[in-house]
Amino acid sequence: MNIMKWENLVNSQRIGGRPSKDEKNRSPFNSDHDKIIFSGAFRRLARKTQVHPLATNDHIHNRLTHSLEVACVGRSLGIKVGQMLVEQKKIPENISASDIGDIVQSTCLAHDIGNPPFGHTGESAIRSWFSNEGSRFLEKLHEEESDDLKMFEGNAQGLRVLTSAEYHPYDGGMRLTYATLGSFIKYPWTASPSILGNRPKRDKFGVFQSELEIFHEIANATGLLRRSEDDWYCRHPLVYLMEAADDFCYALLDLEDALEMGILSWKKIFEIVEPVLPDGDKDQILNDLKNVRDGRKPPIIRGRIMDAYVNSAAGAFMENESRILQGEGVDLVKLCGGAVAQSVSDAKQIAKEYVFNHPRKIELEIGSYSVISTILEVMCTAVNEYVVNPKNYSFKSKRVLDLIGEETFDPKMKASSGRNTPSYLALMRVIDFVGGCTDHYATYLAKQFNGMGEAR
Repeated sequence: MNIMKWENLVNSQRIGGRPSKDEKNRSPFNSDHDKIIFSGAFRRLARKTQVHPLATNDHIHNRLTHSLEVACVGRSLGIKVGQMLVEQKKIPENISASDIGDIVQSTCLAHDIGNPPFGHTGESAIRSWFSNEGSRFLEKLHEEESDDLKMFEGNAQGLRVLTSAEYHPYDGGMRLTYATLGSFIKYPWTASPSILGNRPKRDKFGVFQSELEIFHEIANATGLLRRSEDDWYCRHPLVYLMEAADDFCYALLDLEDALEMGILSWKKIFEIVEPVLPDGDKDQILNDLKNVRDGRKPPIIRGRIMDAYVNSAAGAFMENESRILQGEGVDLVKLCGGAVAQSVSDAKQIAKEYVFNHPRKIELEIGSYSVISTILEVMCTAVNEYVVNPKNYSFKSKRVLDLIGEETFDPKMKASSGRNTPSYLALMRVIDFVGGCTDHYATYLAKQFNGMGEAR
């Protein structure tokens, strides 16, 4: 029976087979955490949508605060699982519980780093444009390359940011460890339609064609199980901890934002989370909540709720560890069972019904399609002109390339031969630029491109 092995899964070598520095009191995985924190891509998450676009209320989560909170929960979950793995002697002796916590924390920090402006609506806007108005730019691409753009995924862009776009462009990117990169890839397959019927999720993928070779390197270095010859691998086990931490924060903190914005009442929120609270503490908790205005009540119970979530998820992971190591896909939150699974499910459902359909959110999301379309039209026209005739293109296109940064294009784009077409690599650089925009900058840039902007 094929099974993934922890000694490979926690590989501390860095992308490209680079050895990690031997630093006293600082693990390679903790270094990964710092590399992500100090990156420009991570910093820009402060101005990207979490749920509510261009929120004017400073208490509302953005992608940065969300990622930091997910990382805190992920670290706790990783350490708890790590402790049990150490106690049961399942991981190498040189790997500690805190190392597992550092890996999960790093992946949680980066889990949204590839998201474009306007969150999931931005993803949809990019897909829509390349499937319609922008389809003319895909005519010279291989089918798999075209699929990357028509099915654009923030998860795949995240892998590109980590391994290609930041710090050392096209030479390892952030140069993170194989363990962290493997744990980051939620959907270890490409957009290729040839495997749609086999892969666990049809509408999600985590690897662009531009990073396919890097992906195989990561998969081989961490010993991920390959399920077919179509580049479909099983998930790294620690992905499940990152995903659970994200789900827990979505479940609880999206409701807190809804309370802050007056979309949901405290009574409705408390009905969802109350069953998770430990029975022995309920009287004290109810007493603590007395005479406190509704907006200040969530912090009083948040810690206890998250503790219950984390304990349940850690237990569920260990109970199903053998299944996970065999590559069997699981839903860790559902495996928590009982009050925890029900609480998260109810929270997601109420958010879907009330929060995601808030009128202001809908208005701004509709507008984001025009913003994204405007930027893509101008930039794709320019890079296409550059690829077709690099020595004779318009002054406007030259100015667009100056904005993008001509020196930031993949060096392979100018090669006479290669696995990826030059047009595809040029369009991926546009995606890097657009995907890296904040909500505010994308809106500003679209106005400038339309001749309606003001000087900054």
